[in-house]
Amino acid sequence: MITNWKVYGSRLLVSVLMLTAIGCANLQQERSVMEDIFIGEPSNFHGYKMYSFAFNDRNCRVVVPRNPAKGYPWIWRAHFFGHRPEVDLALLSRGFFLAYIDVGDLYGNKEAVNLWNDFYKYLVSEYRFSKQVVLEGMSVGGLIVFNWATENARKVSCIYADAPVLDFRSWPGGLLQGLGSTEDWQQCLKAYNMTAAQASSFQDQAINHLEPLWEQKVPVLIVSGDQDDIVPYKENGEILASRLKEHGGKVKVILKKEKGHSHGLEDPQPLIRFVLKYAK
Repeated sequence: MITNWKVYGSRLLVSVLMLTAIGCANLQQERSVMEDIFIGEPSNFHGYKMYSFAFNDRNCRVVVPRNPAKGYPWIWRAHFFGHRPEVDLALLSRGFFLAYIDVGDLYGNKEAVNLWNDFYKYLVSEYRFSKQVVLEGMSVGGLIVFNWATENARKVSCIYADAPVLDFRSWPGGLLQGLGSTEDWQQCLKAYNMTAAQASSFQDQAINHLEPLWEQKVPVLIVSGDQDDIVPYKENGEILASRLKEHGGKVKVILKKEKGHSHGLEDPQPLIRFVLKYAK
């Protein structure tokens, strides 16, 4: 009987060691896969491996964390990739992936939303990214962030909107109180295939379709300068915040005193804490 227990114990130990070895091998293989799976040109992003590649004829980038967190959470940067990266870097250090697809020339139109839909499906199905994503929209990036989010609210864990454009009549149109941009306005009109007269009364923008965000209680952080004359807060972020609050949505506003059109904060911790609080 004693001999049998010794044999059983030996076999059990061998089994445990084999399972441990297999588990470690699988983990190592998974890490290796996540580091090398993206087809494209590898480069460096603040010490992290970044892959640049084309998807649907659009330039894309994915930055890989050193130790991916469980469930592969990610943050999706809409525009100005690499500008004021404090939040991106904080999430990368915590195992989040950072993704980007360049649709800036489309100003959040239907084509841009469809491209985002395809890119989302690609990352979620091919690389097992989390089905919920943190959205990050700076300036004109606000157009695609909110146009996509209002159609995909269940897929959004939270939104960090920094001096966001919510109405293209404000920028680049300059049809309200903002300065606007003639060159960008012409590109915007081309993207939407409309005339300036048609655009002046165009209402089919996310700012007028926010119901999914407050119904799904999607947390939104708005950061803006109170003297922004390029993307005026009163024409964009203030309307967003007011409508979300009115209908019980989750919104936090950080209004920077005596600041114009700028991004980020001198101390980014409030931004990082907000995202980490709600990120899945």
